[in-house]
Amino acid sequence: MAGTPATVALTRAGIDFSVHEYEHDPRAESFGLEAAAALGLDPGCVLKTLVATVDGKLTVGIVPVSGQLDLKALARASGGSRAAMADVAAAERATGYVAGGISPIGQKRPHPTVLDDSATGFAVVYVSGGRRGLDLGIAPADLVRVTGATVAGISRR
Repeated sequence: MAGTPATVALTRAGIDFSVHEYEHDPRAESFGLEAAAALGLDPGCVLKTLVATVDGKLTVGIVPVSGQLDLKALARASGGSRAAMADVAAAERATGYVAGGISPIGQKRPHPTVLDDSATGFAVVYVSGGRRGLDLGIAPADLVRVTGATVAGISRR
């Protein structure tokens, strides 16, 4: 497997992670739930990376694939007042990843990041490795460290 910016960033930071590849079906309704099913994982520990704007500034929210991003909670956690989902093209340009494969790790530019507090209940969580069909297993504390994330309740289940 060729490295992605996410795997390169983790290796450079000296952070332990595991690589999990699966056959991605482009017709899948939910790429995150597809990953959880393909890898035989609890959907609560498989996380999706969503890019929003908080008061006009791109912000990353990381939530379980089994839930939804609560935009009001993301705004509060980011010290802002208003949040909306970012335009897909803007998210892809800013992160360097394709939608459905956006990793919170190794983005082109760092963005304020908020990790849902439910992730801390797992020894390992799984995030996109930077392309569809590739997830990385990582300890939540290491995910916080490598992304500079704050931890807050930002998902609706």
